[in-house]
Amino acid sequence: MNVLLIGSGGREHAMSWKLAASPLLTKLYAAPGNPGIAEDAEIVPLKVEDHAAVIAFAKEKKIDLVVVGPEAPLTAGLADALLAAKIKVFGPQKIPATLEGSKSFTKRLCAEHNIPTAGFIETKDRAEARAYIERHGAPIVLKADGLHAGKGVIVAMTKEEALMAVDQVFAMSGEAPVVIEEFLEGEEASYFCFVHGEQVLPLASAQDHKRVFDNDQGPNTGGMGAYSPAPVFTKEIERIVLEKIVHPTARALAKAGTPYSGVLYIGLMITKDGPKLIEYNVRFGDPECQVLMPRMKDDLLTLMLATANGELDKSSVRWRDEVAITVVFANKGYPGAYKSGAEIRGIEKANEIEGVTVFHAGTKSDGNKIVSNGGRVLNVTALGKSVTEARERAYKAIALIDWPEGFYRSDIGWRAIAREKAK
Repeated sequence: MNVLLIGSGGREHAMSWKLAASPLLTKLYAAPGNPGIAEDAEIVPLKVEDHAAVIAFAKEKKIDLVVVGPEAPLTAGLADALLAAKIKVFGPQKIPATLEGSKSFTKRLCAEHNIPTAGFIETKDRAEARAYIERHGAPIVLKADGLHAGKGVIVAMTKEEALMAVDQVFAMSGEAPVVIEEFLEGEEASYFCFVHGEQVLPLASAQDHKRVFDNDQGPNTGGMGAYSPAPVFTKEIERIVLEKIVHPTARALAKAGTPYSGVLYIGLMITKDGPKLIEYNVRFGDPECQVLMPRMKDDLLTLMLATANGELDKSSVRWRDEVAITVVFANKGYPGAYKSGAEIRGIEKANEIEGVTVFHAGTKSDGNKIVSNGGRVLNVTALGKSVTEARERAYKAIALIDWPEGFYRSDIGWRAIAREKAK
């Protein structure tokens, strides 16, 4: 098969790395790609927002499947355009992609179908938002509608902080309503399923680390690290999530005539009252994809094809017993302002450590040098028999990377390690 992968981040490098191992693959192309993806795929200078250009390329190169990595092309309707041109695509069409593109769309779907989630209001009125905050106090969560690269959510720990954040989230939301919701107490987990219509193939769990600094301090980011599986996500929690969250969502979209097809990311809070939905994403998480791909035993391309063809009821997926962990090596200043262009050395040495793979997230080539080109720059990923072993390997690999302009959290996996020590 000839495959075109859309995207340029760490998630897409993890996907290209896994797709390149497929016995079904003839040729892998990627747009716009990055230097890590270039090791697995031919990089093509396609503007992915130009749907006609993507379709023309797919026809010229006889592409059998287009795999869309990030959310923006999906919410912009790339899958719709490809399907209209009779080109197979892995990723949902524009309306089901609104699960991620609009917080209010998802909250309304939850309310209508009795899907457990945080209590909320949606409003376009700043005075109403402030009155709700005054009434409910803090901590409280404010969510801007639309896509904001993981930065459209403010978890305000004080009422004053929440009131100050109102103007910020309204500015991000534009004409769309802002969602203000109750703060859920518990432990976060991410869960992934392949979905086609009402067919659901459960995948695996992971746990992300959103705050920028150690001990979960500082602002939210797109994710500073992750590990899989998440010990908090038990078999019983999985059963409840499938029964009360995933299947009702898949059924609702299918019955509305806008069936979902692709990978569905379920962001959860495991509360004392059971799992509750925080958010849906319509693609693999980043950096969660980077810990799922090394653990997946089966062929990713076969599974993506089964999803696109509606054959998930005939499919299964197996996982390695090992734990995977990834540590994000980010540019100093992220998630605020930062400078790109500094040389990064030692990636090859890091890759030589047993169980380690370094995925490129925000890099570019400058002659024969690799330089930083983004906020989250590398994902140093390791497998191990335990979280402790995987983490030791990841940090040993990071120590070999020479990039003084970067920083990382030193406590990725701390919850799971505390559990291991308590056993």
